[in-house]
Amino acid sequence: MISVSMKNVEKSFGGNKVLEDVTFETYEGEIFGMLGPSGAGKTTIINILTRQITADSGQWHVAASSSEIGLMLEHDGLFVQLSALDNLIVFEEIYGIPRAHTTDVLKKVGLEKAAKTKVNDLSKGMRQRLVLARALLHKPKVLFLDEPTSALDPVTARGIYWLIRDLRKAGSTIFLTTHNMEEATNLCDRVVMLHEGKIIEEGPPKDICERHGAIKTTQDLEGVFVKLTGGGLQ
Repeated sequence: MISVSMKNVEKSFGGNKVLEDVTFETYEGEIFGMLGPSGAGKTTIINILTRQITADSGQWHVAASSSEIGLMLEHDGLFVQLSALDNLIVFEEIYGIPRAHTTDVLKKVGLEKAAKTKVNDLSKGMRQRLVLARALLHKPKVLFLDEPTSALDPVTARGIYWLIRDLRKAGSTIFLTTHNMEEATNLCDRVVMLHEGKIIEEGPPKDICERHGAIKTTQDLEGVFVKLTGGGLQ
């Protein structure tokens, strides 16, 4: 069953075209990745799919209501004067979630010892884990993650990977953006590569690596973008 789709989507801001003929679809219970450098259009795609902005043309669909969508975006929207736990309690009360589940999610992202710490006093990585906890809290049908591990140490990132996989096993669709091919290979069933608003490559990460050679570093990924577009990661 198709969970998220776009067909021939175009988007411009002023005279700057940021998406051009973007077409893809994801399936229920799939981890789908969008790989590309900053400014490629990844966040714009998420903003369209989550109904924050509207595309200029094309079709798009998410097979979930607003209450069934989880979001982890660049701007975290946390209440900085509240504690980590109190930030989750706000959403717990909205969704009618048991307190035991809320504290369990906080533990799973490694923030149980910081439960009473104000968000203002948390590190960037801890704030990122709290945003992820909030996104997971209501067991969303579709979860959008915008570079979910970009500020995390490798050990914490691996823990986040387990959470994402567990959610997938429960039937959720995970849509994530990243600029890290190793992360995409570890997590994603399929990926698309986005360059200047255009999809230039797609398929299972391992197949992409077989077509273009091993992609283990940023430099390796840069080489693939150069080969496919004549340009690189900007």
